[in-house]
Amino acid sequence: MSNGNNTTENQNNAVNGRKTALKALQQKRGSKIISYVVNTRQGVNYQIADDAVRIIYDHLLDAGVGNDTKIDLFLHSFGGAGVVPWKLVNLIREFSKKFEVIIPYKAYSAATLIALGANKIIMHPMGELGPVDPKVGNEFNPVTPQGQSVGINVEDVVSYISLIKEQVGIRHEDELVQAFNILANQVHPLALGNVHRFYSQSRMMTRKLLKLHTEKDQEHKIDEIVETLTSKLFFHGHPINRKEAKEINLKVEEPDSETEKLIWKLYQEYESNLELTTPFNPNELLNSSNQNDINVNVRGACVESENLCHAFISELRIMRPPIPQNAPLQIQLQAQTQAMVVPLKSGWVKE
Repeated sequence: MSNGNNTTENQNNAVNGRKTALKALQQKRGSKIISYVVNTRQGVNYQIADDAVRIIYDHLLDAGVGNDTKIDLFLHSFGGAGVVPWKLVNLIREFSKKFEVIIPYKAYSAATLIALGANKIIMHPMGELGPVDPKVGNEFNPVTPQGQSVGINVEDVVSYISLIKEQVGIRHEDELVQAFNILANQVHPLALGNVHRFYSQSRMMTRKLLKLHTEKDQEHKIDEIVETLTSKLFFHGHPINRKEAKEINLKVEEPDSETEKLIWKLYQEYESNLELTTPFNPNELLNSSNQNDINVNVRGACVESENLCHAFISELRIMRPPIPQNAPLQIQLQAQTQAMVVPLKSGWVKE
């Protein structure tokens, strides 16, 4: 990807476009908006991460907010590190107790947890939340024949036990022990212990975030919300629209039509800038360059407010795999349809 004058000019135009859309929404909302948009592009893997908390702190300082200032977090992500929501929500609440989250499109897993810590969740018609049961892994997880670790979904383990008890009808203690032993023979017991630990943490985190803004006389609703988001939806990818979110008793608000348009306009600016609708295809990029290796930049996330913009940028090298001398024609042809991606460097850049 070129770093010439055209690229710089295009990037400046993109920043100006987002600033204009952000300010318009901010004025309509009567708030200070901080965007945290994580790339959900097909073919890349970026997640909510701890390093973003430090960047967002700079934006909170720059915004000059106080206890009477409403802070809106404009949020889009597939999820990420499970400890970040607690850190980020409490950081924002250090600056103001008037904290709301705007969901333009997707806010799954850890992003849903962040939303649970807000006084209100402002959901666009396209907005989606998700279950908060984690997919976990450590060195004891199963591995594929290629040696890659396989993440374990908490709901898979819980559903296996439910299957034995409820569908198969096994209730006797000895038979349940045998059923568990079958599972433990396939999955390392310490991996199962790790699943339980993360499951318990997810439930605890959900409860703690909800209690930050729930009145005492309404705390009886928290247990039901926790059960629904961690157990009752059964599938980690289940999309929770704003109607269902209300049925779960989340504090969801539907914006008026003008605000909806402003929310979507701002999202479209990020959609364009992070190329969210264009799959990342290394082989296609290499073929179009007519070279054997190229360097490209991929924007992994953006944190933005009225006066500041930070982007997480990864520099990648895409190259053809080396072909042994006198390799068979089939191997040579395969090499023309394969591309290796080598990370060079990545980090937050102030724009």
